[in-house]
Amino acid sequence: MTHIAPQPGIMDIALYQGGAAHVKGMSNVTKLSSNENPLGPSPKAIEAMQAAVAQMHRYPSSDHASLRGAIGDVYGLPAEQIICGAGSDEIIAFLCQAYAGPGDEVLFTEHGFAMYRISALAAGATPVEVRERERVTDVDALIEGCTDRTRLVFIANPNNPTGTMISTAELARLADGIPKQAILVLDGAYAEYVEGYDAGASLVASRDNVVMTRTFSKIYGLGGARVGWGYAPKPIIDVLNRIRGPFNLSSTALAAAEAAVRDTAYTEHCRKENATWRSWLAEALAELGIPSDTSCANFILARFASAQEAESCDAYLQSRGLIVRRVAGYKLPAALRMTVGDEASCRALAAAVKDFKDTHS
Repeated sequence: MTHIAPQPGIMDIALYQGGAAHVKGMSNVTKLSSNENPLGPSPKAIEAMQAAVAQMHRYPSSDHASLRGAIGDVYGLPAEQIICGAGSDEIIAFLCQAYAGPGDEVLFTEHGFAMYRISALAAGATPVEVRERERVTDVDALIEGCTDRTRLVFIANPNNPTGTMISTAELARLADGIPKQAILVLDGAYAEYVEGYDAGASLVASRDNVVMTRTFSKIYGLGGARVGWGYAPKPIIDVLNRIRGPFNLSSTALAAAEAAVRDTAYTEHCRKENATWRSWLAEALAELGIPSDTSCANFILARFASAQEAESCDAYLQSRGLIVRRVAGYKLPAALRMTVGDEASCRALAAAVKDFKDTHS
């Protein structure tokens, strides 16, 4: 194999580590490691997917017109400026493939989503990590980190795994402050959890250098279906569609996503339930001496006194059948990311953390 080598950057990619789903020796566990919707998808989405199964011998839509139209209707966006992908991950990969390559730089924040680095390296570009300020995106640091080689600037707002976010005014300042050859990508995977937040759609509409990505994997409960979308200026959408595979989404996934996005009442129900139990869980942890930043997403970043305490608590929770997410790989070794589950899960998690603190104090 000495003469057969991958493109530069590929072997620098550390494999993405998803949230654990199993505990050895246990069959009944509560998974709170992947920020999934504990209420599941809309019943209408399940019905739509089941109905679509009968037509699985047919190729799916290649232009996703029906789903793009539904997204446009619900969010008030022009359907011709929407692109759909296999999760927002694929839209991120399209952007790096289309706009970054050898000699180019891709910026993201120090606690940013792992796929920004992975997609940059896969395209042969240089990933550049920029510091945050107390786990919050620092606009000035991002602007200062740009060079004439910068092609893409990724930020998640709200951010994963911190749960923090910055204002639309700060996003606008960032869009106006990056170099002319660069694109600002606003990852809105958790945007639906923020009441009245448009995830930067207004910035896309008013500028030619901003792209918004979204997903059906979080509040819509379709992580297993793999559907995401992006909203961008028409010239960028035209570029991305040239590299998008014609049948990158299955007919069952398309049907489920369209039904899910149109069921706005169910989405609102999920948003309210998450807000209720997110506040409850944050307060319960705070009473145990475990602080967290105000989360704008569907998880809490619980901060412990040390990496050792975080690891010990994680092990203890696993012994109780509760799986959360270690985030040392995101440069947060003394923290655990805990998905906001349903009432029973949140109460069980808080009780287990209390028992851990009582036995390890």
